[in-house]
Amino acid sequence: MFCRRTELDRFRNHRDSVMEWVPGVNLLSGPNGAGKTNLVDAIHYLCMSRSFVAASDQFVAMHGAGQFALSGVFGGAIRADFSLSCTWVRGEGKTFFVNGSPLDRLTDLIGRVPVVVLSPEDRALTGEGPEYRRSFIDGLISQTSAAYLADLVEYRRVLRQRNRLLMQAALQHRPPAPELDAWNDLFARSAARIVAKRNAVLDTFRRLLAEEYAFMAGVGHEPDFTYRTNASDEPAENLARLEAGRDRERERGQTLIGPHRDDLLFTLDGIELRRYGSQGQHRLFAFALKLAQRRYFTDILEDQPIFLLDDVFGDLDPGKTRTLLEMLDAQSGQTFITAANPDPLTSVLDFTGNHRHFRVAHAV
Repeated sequence: MFCRRTELDRFRNHRDSVMEWVPGVNLLSGPNGAGKTNLVDAIHYLCMSRSFVAASDQFVAMHGAGQFALSGVFGGAIRADFSLSCTWVRGEGKTFFVNGSPLDRLTDLIGRVPVVVLSPEDRALTGEGPEYRRSFIDGLISQTSAAYLADLVEYRRVLRQRNRLLMQAALQHRPPAPELDAWNDLFARSAARIVAKRNAVLDTFRRLLAEEYAFMAGVGHEPDFTYRTNASDEPAENLARLEAGRDRERERGQTLIGPHRDDLLFTLDGIELRRYGSQGQHRLFAFALKLAQRRYFTDILEDQPIFLLDDVFGDLDPGKTRTLLEMLDAQSGQTFITAANPDPLTSVLDFTGNHRHFRVAHAV
């Protein structure tokens, strides 16, 4: 997929910015605070309905502004060009449009333009809590499977209802309401579908991770992961586990089994990365995860996703920088790179033709 053009109106520090992009490597360089990351974050927002930098939409709007607007033109190797746009108004929320027609649900946006982002925040993926790794799994699968995304939305809805009933029972020191049984059945079936899909995708992903880690770090190291879940891909087994944990759930007032508690245990040469990995190993593992995600999207969709690399080359040595840039140069996908110092990149790539170097001095 390709982003051909973006327009930003009161998005972060961009009041009225229009950018025309090339299909190869788009390098954005300039001092910190100039707005480089905001330009690529706008692409992510149009593709995923959220920022990869800011936790809330209220922090995405320009300071003092009560609204913002984004628009972009996208296309692909097997798709005609189309437009995506978004408006956000404080107190009213956001609305997305495809070719000018509003989307009824934000979930209808996910997967139209697959995108992979690698940023300094990805250190949390290998070093922090399981919620980061669950988010990675869901992002990996949801952009290629509308059915999985629908199951995930349904599961979260059912989970909220179960937790509401369990909390009421815990606060009132009584058994849960009889309607919990109906929610249990829905919960068991949606949880089983999610676990089954995660198992299937992660089996394929394991090979891609090993190949991309070898590409980045060289042979001789074995990256791997273990998918940890206390749920089952069989609805009947999930119902049995809910029954077995009924008293504990009532005491805690929350659902204690299910894919919302899943985790991935990353290992390198059989040693747990989170606890014992060096800073360099964490960095290369995160790189390999995102490169494997890019490969997975390409294999499934037969078209490469947009690849966003935000301020990550400062952590790579010159040899690995050259290796990665030469790979991006040889492939047909579109990449966006932000860097305060462009010299290590411009010394490798020729930023003419399919590649272009944008110098961002300040937001426009």
